[in-house]
Amino acid sequence: MDRRTTPGPVLGPILGYGLRILFVGVNPSLRSAEVGHHFARPGNRFWPTLHAAGFTPRRLRPDEDIELPKHGVGVTNIADRPTRAASELTRDELREGAAELDSAVRRNQPALVAVVGLTAYRTAFGRPKATMGLQPDEIGGRPVWVLPNPSGLNAHYKPADFARLYAEARVYAEGLATGRRLLLPAEEDGRGARRGSEAHPPRTGRRKPGERPPGGSLRPRGTSPGRPR
Repeated sequence: MDRRTTPGPVLGPILGYGLRILFVGVNPSLRSAEVGHHFARPGNRFWPTLHAAGFTPRRLRPDEDIELPKHGVGVTNIADRPTRAASELTRDELREGAAELDSAVRRNQPALVAVVGLTAYRTAFGRPKATMGLQPDEIGGRPVWVLPNPSGLNAHYKPADFARLYAEARVYAEGLATGRRLLLPAEEDGRGARRGSEAHPPRTGRRKPGERPPGGSLRPRGTSPGRPR
């Protein structure tokens, strides 16, 4: 969400109040910035993973990204500047974007914030020892789950790995939305890893995904700092 001036259009966020999950990419790819849609680079596994993990009833195309709030899903980025690789971003860009993300989350109150990119999360939020999964820290008062970056440049995960890990975040997000007490996989199999915390209490008078808050409005895409992918 870096505000520095960059050539070409800014890829705006897709937000809504009270969504079950807000996916946070690192920054837009050059292709995404060119076509004006998130995760549009050929080979990116975001869209097939969303479907395989149960977030959408079918595989959406990048040009259907505006439909995501209907499924309780939002998308944004830490930094706005499009690059060929996320490693081209500076530490300052990521830190500035983290501060703006915190404000956006407080305004829109998703049940769960899912950052897709461990290295970027560590740098942007000053958490050098962070690992994948549920984090002990919050963003904008909401819990955070770190997932692998679906970029085609990430060769460490296979499609089945993405589907499994993203599905774990989906189950947790749905539990938060209903106020259920959730067990993380480590608790369920008795391995004694970090205990899952009580789900955040359900918000009273919670609006439907994408519904405007009282007296508020959703920022139209393209009118505010966007998120690259």
